[in-house]
Amino acid sequence: MKSLPRFFCLAAAVYLIGDAFIFKGPVSRWLHAILTPSTDHLAARVSGHAITRSQLDRALADRLWLEGKSAANLTSTDLKTSRAAALHELIDHELLRLQVKEVSPQISVSEAEIDAQLRGFSSRFETKSELANALKSQGIGGPNDLRPRLAARIRQEKLIARRIAPAVAVTEGEMREWFDANKDALSQPERVEARHLFIPTLDHPPEQAKLKLDAALLELTEKKKDFATLAKELSEDPATKESGGTLGWISRNRLPADFSAPVFSMEVNQPKLIRTKLGWHLVEITAPKPAEPRAFEQAKPEILAALEAQKRRQAVKNFRKSLRASHPGQIEVFEPF
Repeated sequence: MKSLPRFFCLAAAVYLIGDAFIFKGPVSRWLHAILTPSTDHLAARVSGHAITRSQLDRALADRLWLEGKSAANLTSTDLKTSRAAALHELIDHELLRLQVKEVSPQISVSEAEIDAQLRGFSSRFETKSELANALKSQGIGGPNDLRPRLAARIRQEKLIARRIAPAVAVTEGEMREWFDANKDALSQPERVEARHLFIPTLDHPPEQAKLKLDAALLELTEKKKDFATLAKELSEDPATKESGGTLGWISRNRLPADFSAPVFSMEVNQPKLIRTKLGWHLVEITAPKPAEPRAFEQAKPEILAALEAQKRRQAVKNFRKSLRASHPGQIEVFEPF
């Protein structure tokens, strides 16, 4: 009788082993549930690195914001498409991060490059509070916390540029062919020669910025100071401050709408204040030019830029495809796309 309990223990052990490893029964499912981490919070996984659904939510919000859209105004189909695109960008970003990690010592990023990226990012916001709120919504404490992310982005951009450089080259023949097919579109549009003083409302209260430029306009019209002097004293546009505020020859399609519309309605040598979403400008038109056709040599820099941009888009697309092809079986997608 003493052997009976041993028999039942042995039978139970055999049953548990068989269920767990051979028959895949209830015990097997129970063990799998305990030992296998849940993927409910994951959108994807790349080479073991998790991309969470909360990360995807933030990436989607940022993508829609950059496009001037919001989830509330999209159809369910459009929202699903945008969400899928955001996820693929996150996957590509992770694959690029792995590539950059391998060659990181060969790709240097200077503080000046990060500063330039930070200025470009900050210029999208009218006030510092808007900037702070945007960073907070992305889980970023402040501009200093953003710097490492910007450095990583710059490294990725440099890596892509290095890899696609041969595919972006444009020949003289390609440029001439493009010119012949697009002569009308390449005609020189209406332009004006302009200069400005600029005070951003990101760093100053709007009323204070306007008062400064009102006073500058008065000094200018009363000929107490010239435009170049006022630009050096007051303007906060680093690109034009030391050159008398000159913007050179500008056309409508190269300017934001809230700046181009009032500028192209101005009279020559009649300075006035203009308000844009970025701040206050004191603007003067010094000369106009009507639309006119252009010769190939005149249009050549623009043609080169257009063809390079076209080739770059395709080369980047091909590069990202090759990245995915080089990591077979290492990309898991859990989103129901």
